Amino acid sequence: MTGAAEGRLMAGTPALIRSFDRPVRLLLVNQLTINTGFYMLMPYLAGHLSGTLALPAALVGLILGVRNLSQQGLFLVGGTLADRLGCKPVIVAGCGVRAVAFLMLGVAGSVPALVAASALTGFAGALFNPAVRAYLAREAGERKVEAFAAFNAFGQLGILIGPLVGLLLNGVTFTLVCLTAGVMFAALTVAQVRALPPGTGAGPAGPTGSGVPGAAGAPGTAAGGRAVWREVAADRSLLRFSLAMAGSYALNFQIYLGLPLEVRRVTAGEFGVTLVFVVSGVMTVIGQARVTAWAGRRWGPSRAIVRGLVLMGLAFVPLAVAAPLTATATAPPPAAAQVLLLLPVLGAAVLLSLATMIIYPFEMTTVVALGPEHSVGTRYGLYSTLAGLGVAAGNLLSGWALDLGRSVGLPSLPWLGLAAVGAGCAAAVRALDRSGRLAEHSVVSPEAVSPEAVSPEGTSQDPPSPDVASPGPPSPGTTPPDATPDAAPAAPGRHPPVSPARASGARLRDVAAGRGRAGRWPGGRRRHAR
Repeated sequence: MTGAAEGRLMAGTPALIRSFDRPVRLLLVNQLTINTGFYMLMPYLAGHLSGTLALPAALVGLILGVRNLSQQGLFLVGGTLADRLGCKPVIVAGCGVRAVAFLMLGVAGSVPALVAASALTGFAGALFNPAVRAYLAREAGERKVEAFAAFNAFGQLGILIGPLVGLLLNGVTFTLVCLTAGVMFAALTVAQVRALPPGTGAGPAGPTGSGVPGAAGAPGTAAGGRAVWREVAADRSLLRFSLAMAGSYALNFQIYLGLPLEVRRVTAGEFGVTLVFVVSGVMTVIGQARVTAWAGRRWGPSRAIVRGLVLMGLAFVPLAVAAPLTATATAPPPAAAQVLLLLPVLGAAVLLSLATMIIYPFEMTTVVALGPEHSVGTRYGLYSTLAGLGVAAGNLLSGWALDLGRSVGLPSLPWLGLAAVGAGCAAAVRALDRSGRLAEHSVVSPEAVSPEAVSPEGTSQDPPSPDVASPGPPSPGTTPPDATPDAAPAAPGRHPPVSPARASGARLRDVAAGRGRAGRWPGGRRRHAR
């Protein structure tokens, strides 16, 4: 990570936001609005369905499940549409569909209408979720880590604000919540049509099939949608990284499942649940930029992800230690006792939030670096789909472990299992990193390499730069520095004989080899051997 990037991150989130150009700032506001509107409504939907509409629990579960299934199942479609049509129209369409869906939820009284509205809500998320991330990655350029740090902070701010606004409006009527959320998404749709530039929303493959973007904002790719799907599905590095990270989403989701259940078990109340969300949101909004700067300076992308996963697993150790010492409460205890009982839960929330802050910017940047420019949206779509499957499987297994632990008298069992998942994810990512699979596809811009960026000193053959967004020297196991990447260009719409990312990396190595050796990181700081 360059000194300038670290300085911007250390200046805090407000200063970081001001340093971006208009498209990135609009995308950050977009994420804030999306999360505010979503979390304004969704936490209170189940109560509306079971209370106001008096639907049985099975139908409530069906309606909520349809939303999750339609969103997770169609992420890949949304990402591919972003690559084919451009990110802006897909983002606009997704926000428009969600506006209609939320308005439908406010007025629907029949089960078919509620199911349709729920399905549209999920489909909308499947459209704009990968498209927003692909647009942000392309617009941010070499500042992807910084952009995703700000993106996560804005998203968490929306998660913090949304339920509070929804609580106030739901005190009047749930219909008012839906109408307000729908109007917010409708206004966001209009604002994006008028203010969001086409940007680099979709970059066609270059004439050599190397994935180098074409004209800024030009939609479509040289390869067809199915060809891109085959290309992404055949990328073993992306698939292995996605599967290794899927468990982390199951762990992170415990802030919505396991921690609230533990709060209710030990306090027989809801105050601790609100406190968990407030602590998590405030930490991220205030500290995300500085945590990213610290992790980038100290570790670099792959090491930051691994250590974040280890920390995510360790977050459940306080609960594992405290669970056998606390009894199930039948009535809320005194305030002082509640504070003591909530300490392990709040400790877990703090560690989970810190781990997510460490992981997220580097994780999102790694997904971009694992393939060519023209399939960024599709890769995010596949990654989000596998993450959703990880959450679904994790919820099922953690719920089963919670019930089993109580039935056999081992309340620490679920928390120890979750800690083991964190360790397993960390080991899997570490193995990918050591094998070079995370480095060998790193896509960087040859133009970004300057004579000052590559030092003539040193001959180390260590792994690449710790900032995925910054160009660095070659990693071992890829094309040697003196290799020539002048392979015959692939025909448009067909797979090139050499991975586009590897060809890009080879060209960069040629540039670096002609200007100096690889003994230092860009900026002149000597690398530390692993």
